[in-house]
Amino acid sequence: MTHNIDDHLPEPGIVEEPRPPIDPYPLSAYVSWAGRRNRDPILGVFKTLFPKDGWALELASGSGAHVNYFAPHFPEVTFQPSDYDEKVFETISKTRDSQGNKNVVDPIRVDLTNAETWPHAETRLYDVVFVINLFQVAPLSIAEGISELASKALTPRGFLAIYGPFKVDGHYTTESNQNFDQEILSKQVPEWGLKDIRDIEKIAGKHGLLLKKQIDLPANNFILLFSR
Repeated sequence: MTHNIDDHLPEPGIVEEPRPPIDPYPLSAYVSWAGRRNRDPILGVFKTLFPKDGWALELASGSGAHVNYFAPHFPEVTFQPSDYDEKVFETISKTRDSQGNKNVVDPIRVDLTNAETWPHAETRLYDVVFVINLFQVAPLSIAEGISELASKALTPRGFLAIYGPFKVDGHYTTESNQNFDQEILSKQVPEWGLKDIRDIEKIAGKHGLLLKKQIDLPANNFILLFSR
């Protein structure tokens, strides 16, 4: 189901500034640039979806730029940042403290390929699990971990939100996305490149999560919403 919500969004908030060279390292200039460029459109969608209160888990938080940007807009929601790389934890926490985000808790290590590192459902369930700009620089197989984790960690009415550029039914949605994918592939890093929404949908389905909405956002990106 495709739903274009551009009419419901505030000003897109896309920051037009020179793009640094592609570098997926969480603290790179490129990741920082991409985060500033997409944070307001994503926030606009989240404002229509998030519960009034509860818990939200961000996977692959990186520098924590998104979780700390979103937190003040949802004062009754507690945000749990996480990442595979513990070296970014200090940056996440420093940003939180400097911005006074009392509803962002300490980051935790989550390896999406190792279920032993995942949050335990017996301890806490989350109303929202979200991940931003991961799949173009990660293997498709990471969808297995994300889907299985979400299926175990979400409340019965919770949802998984995945943001990024994707192919649809084997095709690029725009010429700019095709050019972007070719640029990524030219780096010749195994598993880099745009993934197809249908492949992610198939994997999520194996874990009981259905693609409920495919939301078009500026810069030819999508938010994919999965729930039971």
